[in-house]
Amino acid sequence: MRRTCWTLGIVALAIMLTMMAGRGRALGTIPTDDKQATEIKIDNFVFSPNTITVPAGTTIRWTNHDDVPHNVVADDKSFKSKVMDTDEAFSFTFSKPGTYSYFCSIHPKMTGKVVVQ
Repeated sequence: MRRTCWTLGIVALAIMLTMMAGRGRALGTIPTDDKQATEIKIDNFVFSPNTITVPAGTTIRWTNHDDVPHNVVADDKSFKSKVMDTDEAFSFTFSKPGTYSYFCSIHPKMTGKVVVQ
């Protein structure tokens, strides 16, 4: 009986920690210290994560996991992808600090932001 309660407690803790980790992502900002490529997924007409904070020199890779075409266009025109079909990707390296807002020009309500520190 004691072992079963202990096991259930560990499982409950694991579930709670998993839910809390997912909650941080739902808020939309994921800071990263990784200067490697960082992934933004396009799925269900959403950029995920919607806002990401990265150090200068980071390459962001957008991958379209949706069944419809999308693209990525910076508000300031500093970067623009071609129209991407399902599973196609676009990468851009952010060398200067700043806030870069972007959108899908095919679906303008789809927006995102890269904060470069």
